[in-house]
Amino acid sequence: MKRKILIVACHPDDETLGCGGTILRHRADKDQVYWLLATEMTQAAGFSAAQVAKRDKEIAQVARAYGFTKTFRLGIPAAEVDGVPMKDLTKQIATIMNEVKPDTVYLPFNFDVHSDHRAIFEAAYSCTKSFRFPFVRKVLMMETLSETDFAVATKECSFVPNVFVDISRHIAKKLAIMKIYGSEMGKHPFPRNLNNMKALAHFRGATAGFRYAETFMLLKEII
Repeated sequence: MKRKILIVACHPDDETLGCGGTILRHRADKDQVYWLLATEMTQAAGFSAAQVAKRDKEIAQVARAYGFTKTFRLGIPAAEVDGVPMKDLTKQIATIMNEVKPDTVYLPFNFDVHSDHRAIFEAAYSCTKSFRFPFVRKVLMMETLSETDFAVATKECSFVPNVFVDISRHIAKKLAIMKIYGSEMGKHPFPRNLNNMKALAHFRGATAGFRYAETFMLLKEII
């Protein structure tokens, strides 16, 4: 049976860093995959018209590369999500949840260092309550380079994966899609670069007996 998947990304590139290979696996299985993108560049936030147009073009390119069924954009300026009242943020996400009716939801890690990630997690996770959103059967948090790896180094705030997805057949395309976001990448030791992405996938794969893997923390699964 084909599944409905919702990827909740705070920023363009989070979906690729955190679960690009897994998205490609879902698409190979003919699942319907929806992309919820919370933030975007705006001229009001100081970006030029050319920068905004370039980013919009990148987002459209990425959406085509993955073959998303639909993309939702909340249009919140980057780094300002925590300035949106939580009730308003939750309402927007709940509306999308009720339109898509996903059975599986991928969320940012709740202790990611970026405040946008934490706010989006809080709002989106509240939209997975079984008595209000009974169609949601599985909820996972993803590992996002440059955010999850900088979480506070205590056991309570650490990303401890318990779901491993073999992306060996999809690592090359994941990296190719990441190249679309040229301005978001840098040279090592900057975390967001192709070598680091491949190294993390290689390391996670070794833990589970795969060549390359993406990992998640399972929050809920209803069977």
